[in-house]
Amino acid sequence: MTEPSTQEPGDGTRAVRAGLPDPVKNEPTLPGPVFAAHFHLPGDVSGPYAYGRDENPTWTHLERAISELEAPGSSGVETLAFASGMAAISAVLFSQLRAGDVVVLPADGYQVFPLVREQLTAYGIEVRTAPTGGDAQLDVLDGARLLWLETPSNPGLDVCDIRRLADAAHARGALVAVDNTLATPLGQRPLELGADFAVASGTKQLTGHGDVLLGYVACADAELIASVKRWRKIVGAIPGPMEAWLAHRSLATLELRAERQSANALAVARALLARAGVSGVRHPGLPDDPSHGVAAGQMRRFGCVVAFELPSRAQAERFLDALTLVDDATSFGGVRSTAERRGRWGGDAVAEGFIRFSAGAENTEDLVADVLRALDEARDL
Repeated sequence: MTEPSTQEPGDGTRAVRAGLPDPVKNEPTLPGPVFAAHFHLPGDVSGPYAYGRDENPTWTHLERAISELEAPGSSGVETLAFASGMAAISAVLFSQLRAGDVVVLPADGYQVFPLVREQLTAYGIEVRTAPTGGDAQLDVLDGARLLWLETPSNPGLDVCDIRRLADAAHARGALVAVDNTLATPLGQRPLELGADFAVASGTKQLTGHGDVLLGYVACADAELIASVKRWRKIVGAIPGPMEAWLAHRSLATLELRAERQSANALAVARALLARAGVSGVRHPGLPDDPSHGVAAGQMRRFGCVVAFELPSRAQAERFLDALTLVDDATSFGGVRSTAERRGRWGGDAVAEGFIRFSAGAENTEDLVADVLRALDEARDL
């Protein structure tokens, strides 16, 4: 009889197998989505499934899969799926904070944070902000109930030292949440670095096809995740079963996508560095990037996003128009490359010519050639 392997499975193997139920003869490997608002429930309430706002078997498979990716080998981690990344973010913030508490947010974080800050303030919660780079949030940490990290930051791609900040926060009695959207669990594992919560938008690279809105929260503390789950039940911020099933199906190719997309992003970043008229190129995988040292210490893949600046808004818009393999669209992490002039939304402290570029899974040579050609066509006349 062959002994089972004791070798730790790699990311690709784990992504392909994560969250699958035990095999049953004549049943599919990944069961189809369960569409149910209620379940048969005679007699006393018992069992895992009673009402569709509380639990769903399709969520369960996905949540177990994400737990396996966020914390391999740890049986104590629980993940909750949400209708969107913002639903997941809101669940952590509003389940953990009360009037009079202090929360520390990244000053250079996700563009919607100004709206979040307004709502938190309306609830009597003090909001402090500091930039991601240089671990600057340490300077405003005293007295905080919750420290929120976003690393790499979106869209500036600064990186902070999760372990250092988590240790400092815990020493001061604060909880730590890390937005892991840009890195994905295959890029970094915040829970292993000391965070209490790993939070992400599954809309982005986790699912990777631009066709699902999803979010999740992973946590190793049963009491903390129970409070987040209660919040989800109260506000009903739940994913549909079809979205959950599509997300789980997509996890199987996560490593393949992440490898190609990370390689493409680094190739595009290197090509941009060599071009006159392009400035401020940022990607954590570049050896000379200001964030590379910290990123290399905690990330296993550096992500699919590149940031850079063109001299003017007009030139940036001409560049986007000239691209043929890259869609002018918001969001990031999809198999089809996207780019946008980030300043069009407002809310981000970026120049008018700032471009956020998300590398897809196209052939590297084709993608780089398209970017360089578009830059040539976009030059000021």
